[in-house]
Amino acid sequence: MLQSNNKPFFLDFFAGSGLVCEGLKDYFTPVWANDICEKKAEVFCANHPKEIFWLGPIEKVKGTELPNAILAWGSFPCQDLSLAGNIGGISSSRSGLVWHWLRVINEMKKKPKILVAENVVGLVSANQGEDYKKLHKSLTTMGYKVGALIIDACYWVPQSRKRVFIVAVDEEIDTNELESEGPIWCHPNSIRRVARSLSIWVWWNIPEPTINRPTLESIIDFDAPCDDLEKTKKLLALIPLRHREMLREAVLQGNSVFPGYKRIRNGKQVLELRFDGLAGCLRTPEGGSSRQFLVLYRNGSFSTRLITVKEAAALMGVRDTYIIPGTYNEGYKAMGDAVAVPVTRYLAEHLLLPIAKKEGGLWN
Repeated sequence: MLQSNNKPFFLDFFAGSGLVCEGLKDYFTPVWANDICEKKAEVFCANHPKEIFWLGPIEKVKGTELPNAILAWGSFPCQDLSLAGNIGGISSSRSGLVWHWLRVINEMKKKPKILVAENVVGLVSANQGEDYKKLHKSLTTMGYKVGALIIDACYWVPQSRKRVFIVAVDEEIDTNELESEGPIWCHPNSIRRVARSLSIWVWWNIPEPTINRPTLESIIDFDAPCDDLEKTKKLLALIPLRHREMLREAVLQGNSVFPGYKRIRNGKQVLELRFDGLAGCLRTPEGGSSRQFLVLYRNGSFSTRLITVKEAAALMGVRDTYIIPGTYNEGYKAMGDAVAVPVTRYLAEHLLLPIAKKEGGLWN
């Protein structure tokens, strides 16, 4: 029997490289985790107990065989819901795996008292909100009261990364102290619109965090190898005129790091930069987007390169000692296809653990 260390147990579905486990571990004890990707499994098992990890498709998971836990977290695939990909919807082959997650939950001898489903914000707006409402109603029919929050990781890390967190709690648990009477900072208009059309909705109430993040410059390795001169010239030539003007002005103001993505605008490829001190949202090729570039200004000249795996990890709030084996592409995917650690930690501290404590000690 795994020791809980007096912390409630949780199950980590679609666990990937283990960043949800990393964020929750100070509050909950992981007793089972799963993913289909062998390379992500290597990252997970290099940092978390390998004996709890099961490698394989969720279609083959049987709820009757899982250990009891108070919390089940499911960061189900986002590719069919991402604005950077092809929005096929929640019934498509990849994002539609969420229904297998719910099947597994229903099969469990003792259903978890708390469920968290995490995904891109496109889940709320896809198909005019119908995808979200379908998932929400499925959760309520399972005996949960449900509400959603959108949180941006930029409170803690220099990355723009908004994600939706659907928190479902056993309807028998009294959560009045953790609810607000109406929408608050984590309920933008997209959430408010979909909530108006649902009869069962909970406005989860958590305090707005204070912005406390490192600067983008502080996490950049200025000694990392950059592109050769020819490649640098080609990349700089892709910067649209308006962004070139903004780049010159930003350099005059003393800025030196400018992240950007290649995009197609009016049939032409361009390199669009950011000038707000934040990196763009890390993504993976499966999400329909490219890797993120950096334009760096030092000693009177520009250089270019891709973001390193270590920098990507820092943008996800990962500790320096977190082990990320494999190639560059594998490491970048492991970080880009994950949940920012500080966001998970904040949810655990201010909502998930307080709810678990209200359950009166049902830890396993």
